[in-house]
Amino acid sequence: MPEMTFGAAIDEAIGRAMAADDTIVLIGEDVPLLRSALFARFGPERVMAAPISEAAFFGAATGAAMAGLRPVVELYMIDFMAVALDAVLNHMAKVEAFSGGKWRCPVLVRAPCGGGYGDGGQHGQTLWGMVAGIPGLTVVVPSTPADAFGLTSTALSHDGPVVLFEPKLLSAEWLRFLGSGGRTTVSYDVPATGARGDVDLQSRVPFGSAVVRRHGDDVTLVSLGVGVHRAFEAVSDLEGQGIGCEVIDLRSLRPFDVETVIGSAGRTGHVLVVDDDYREFGLSGEIAALILEAGLSVKYGRVCLEGTLPYARHLEDQALPNAKRIGAAVMELLSRG
Repeated sequence: MPEMTFGAAIDEAIGRAMAADDTIVLIGEDVPLLRSALFARFGPERVMAAPISEAAFFGAATGAAMAGLRPVVELYMIDFMAVALDAVLNHMAKVEAFSGGKWRCPVLVRAPCGGGYGDGGQHGQTLWGMVAGIPGLTVVVPSTPADAFGLTSTALSHDGPVVLFEPKLLSAEWLRFLGSGGRTTVSYDVPATGARGDVDLQSRVPFGSAVVRRHGDDVTLVSLGVGVHRAFEAVSDLEGQGIGCEVIDLRSLRPFDVETVIGSAGRTGHVLVVDDDYREFGLSGEIAALILEAGLSVKYGRVCLEGTLPYARHLEDQALPNAKRIGAAVMELLSRG
């Protein structure tokens, strides 16, 4: 199996799919530059630069998908989904339901996300809770190059709209970009794992399938994206204290793997959600509701983004989930019995 970076694994999946299916096109701001290898391979008719108007090219992608193409649409950052939200919320997500299945909208949205590098609250959000709350969308968040390839490959053969979140701190390509423009003096909170790994080029990761990354008997840590690697950092310290932590990587938010989460929660009796998204009205609350609906009585906690993401790096590190916050939350959770 070849070793790949996170971003290269996504590009590889897209390139293979484009070679096999000439209805797949790539649209976005600066994509001939950002995806120069794909541009050189497939040309300007299939790798198309869009104007700086997310509303315009998301609307165009929706129409193109309804007419028979399979667009891959790139956002610079998920924060800019706000500009394209009408096309996503009111059109591509609802086409199939409104038409009784007569129309389909096979669009893949590639959306870099997350903070930890000092870009402020308008560029460092994740927003997957908001996006996953829209019926009709499939929402996935890989944490490894292997899953980035597998989920992208699955998305490119799916007949509905998929939003693929690409954590910027796991992408070597993004980190090179973030390190430009006078930021050489800024340190980034980059996980030690996740940015590079072996990729099975024949693999596909099904939607709605979480994976247990580490087994343990005392507490269940549920996370996704960068949060999975933050959980690993905390677990190494906790296990030295004799605490067995189970780490679940959700990978997919919509559809959601209820069975894996509920099974682990019922066995450990303690659940901590680690989420780079906002605390209120998001993923962490949804997981709590699912556990209650399953009839379980567990000790529950969450470590999330608290409020608007600060611009200053030292404040940003305090606001986002980190190993120290996770470790403290686990200890507080276990102290409840």
